[in-house]
Amino acid sequence: MKFRITLLAVVIGVLPAIASFAKETKDILFKFKNADPVVFSHDVHLPKYNNNCRICHNTIFDIKQPKHYTMAEMEKTRSCGACHTGVKAFSVADEKGCVRCHAGKPRSITYRPKGATEAIFSHAVHIAKTGGKCKSCHNGKVITGREKNVTMAAMEKGKTCGACHDGKKAFTVAGNCGNCHKGMKPREIEFKAKGVANASFSHKFHLGAYNCKDCHTKVFPYKAGMKQFTMTDMENGKSCGTCHNDKDAFTAAGNCDRCHKGFKPGVISFKTDGGEVKFSHEFHLGMYKCADCHTKRFAYKAGAKHFGMAGMDAGNSCGGCHNGKDAFTVKENCEKCHKM
Repeated sequence: MKFRITLLAVVIGVLPAIASFAKETKDILFKFKNADPVVFSHDVHLPKYNNNCRICHNTIFDIKQPKHYTMAEMEKTRSCGACHTGVKAFSVADEKGCVRCHAGKPRSITYRPKGATEAIFSHAVHIAKTGGKCKSCHNGKVITGREKNVTMAAMEKGKTCGACHDGKKAFTVAGNCGNCHKGMKPREIEFKAKGVANASFSHKFHLGAYNCKDCHTKVFPYKAGMKQFTMTDMENGKSCGTCHNDKDAFTAAGNCDRCHKGFKPGVISFKTDGGEVKFSHEFHLGMYKCADCHTKRFAYKAGAKHFGMAGMDAGNSCGGCHNGKDAFTVKENCEKCHKM
């Protein structure tokens, strides 16, 4: 009777351990946003190592501080790759073995960029093209599992989709927007500038004469917050001035109202020791064009260098025309400009 009681006590003592063991060795699901989960089975792996949990914990998998590893890291013997090298178990680097862990069909991935329609990546289409070779993309270089969203400019340099879509292996990512962004209609863009009416850029008008790749991304990157160029920069071939050079299209020097609709330059006041000087655009535009002064003589920006009367006498600033030949000289008739 005493033996039975002792045996019962032992069994009762072991039961919690068995229950605890059963609870701790459940299947682990590694979930992915665009694919079915990978299932790790303790029941399959434990018998292979005589139920010795220490083979993996915590040498390979830290229970207290779990971390997810990319396939590229696994190929370097991290995580599952510690055993799945092709020696102890099938290799994680063997793309024929992908389906042994990644069951189910890969799903299409939808990218939702700002300012453009959705771009849908079809695994089914691309897997058929590569003959089922997942590592064509998932090789730690093209798709690493760690990269953030990549810009179109980066793709043109061979990142992610651009590794194949280079105009040789597949259509280039430079232009051809509608191939990925279905139904895309580029919007009109308003450029706001101080002291001048907004400049409107019409994609619809320009796409009647050019392709997307003519401007993007060599001239204009596909992103918000890009650098704004001055009119002087444009005259030197930057931004719109790449085409608006008076050869391919009307020059960015002058012709202000062709982009800045309804623009009427105001009166500019210069405060000097000799009294206030007012420059009337309206008066001068009756005789000259914007391009006669801007930007060779006067830059389109605040804080431009101011010249004194001595500098004007030498032909700078207003003295370029007020020289006694084209207009009255700055050396005389002070009261014509200085309201003293």
